[in-house]
Amino acid sequence: MTGLRERKRQRTHDTVSTIAVAMFLEHGYDRVSVADIAAAADISKPTLFRYFRSKEDLVLHRFADHTGEAARVVRARPPERSPLGALLTHVLDGLSRRDPVTGLNDHPEVLRFHDLVFSTPALSARVNDHVAGEVAELAAALSPAAELTARLAAAQIVAVQHLLARENWRCLSDGETADARHPAAVADAEHAFDLLAGGLRAYA
Repeated sequence: MTGLRERKRQRTHDTVSTIAVAMFLEHGYDRVSVADIAAAADISKPTLFRYFRSKEDLVLHRFADHTGEAARVVRARPPERSPLGALLTHVLDGLSRRDPVTGLNDHPEVLRFHDLVFSTPALSARVNDHVAGEVAELAAALSPAAELTARLAAAQIVAVQHLLARENWRCLSDGETADARHPAAVADAEHAFDLLAGGLRAYA
């Protein structure tokens, strides 16, 4: 059971992040300083940095729940299931649930959040760091020795997943609804994984 201190820490963490994202959305990421956020949250800058290592983390910690997700899917799959098959099923399930990480969620706040991330160079650069970590974890799941073939495969798989999410986000940003986009998003995912399977036979 989570202790009282940890629950209070988590509440403060979530509150500060919520304040920061709201300020970034209203004023623009580059126009809001860490000092501004600390003042709005009624805490000191040193206290804020005990919860978040950087300004970017105030936003991107929301990706934390998905850190290592592809690797976990591969490791948890049944023995008879291929890595690509398990990952495709996971992607399709995320699309059906309108998981924001798939890009197929048209809630206004989710769209604004994605707009903030993808239109801010500092945040986009940190997303690339996140992608590099995902590749390393997936490569280790595909091959304990993380051999070159596994690293190449992981790089392609993670790149495809992110490209699919960006394409869904782009369509929703252009005014399409998530429900209308869903059939095409499924078709795109199936097509992408078919292409992966053609080149990554060892994992198909």
